[in-house]
Amino acid sequence: MTFLDTFLNADVLSRSLPMLLNGLWLTLQLGVASIVAGLILGLFLSMLRLYGIAPVRILTKIYIDVFRSIPLLVLLIVVYYALPFLGVRLSSFASAMTALTLVSGAYTAEIFRAGIEAIPNGQFEASEALGLSHRQTMVDVILPQAIKIVIPPLTNNSINVMKDTALASVVAMPDLLKQATQAQALAANPSPLIGAALIYIVFLWPAVLLVSRLENRFNSGRRV
Repeated sequence: MTFLDTFLNADVLSRSLPMLLNGLWLTLQLGVASIVAGLILGLFLSMLRLYGIAPVRILTKIYIDVFRSIPLLVLLIVVYYALPFLGVRLSSFASAMTALTLVSGAYTAEIFRAGIEAIPNGQFEASEALGLSHRQTMVDVILPQAIKIVIPPLTNNSINVMKDTALASVVAMPDLLKQATQAQALAANPSPLIGAALIYIVFLWPAVLLVSRLENRFNSGRRV
């Protein structure tokens, strides 16, 4: 059997394509939902970390440090397999989204915090001199500038979240990797796994190039 027959068998790939596309659609749903939820959670945590009262700031920092330290796979298994012992049963999709959001939110919080702290103090002082409230200062002055700074790292983090969705296969969620694994078992041929890898590359490569372009644009803008 040739290399192409083993790893890129056209017949096997054509028969497994519907399964792979179904898995891709579920992967996209999981990734987008987790990214959006992680952005919301991260922004909220960053505000608490920066402007909350002392006990809240301490607890928020502990949360961020803990969830940046714990391996995502471990957290996913705990959410799916351990919580039922406490009477909390989540579907595979909900378990994967919960784990991804908790970890993504921790990383996103640090990205937002760094972006906000990069804004010169003069911006805060000027807003105060104009009589703007703290909310108006953050919404109208600080966050719009901070978002421009954090777009490249946030985009990179979103790519990582999308790649990490592959771990959802360990909780029997029929995502792209799980479907590819099942198709490989049915066909007794690794071509579906290679097909899944190619789909990931086709989907994520443009995003990687976008991150590089955003970083170059931002860096050139700062030099100017």
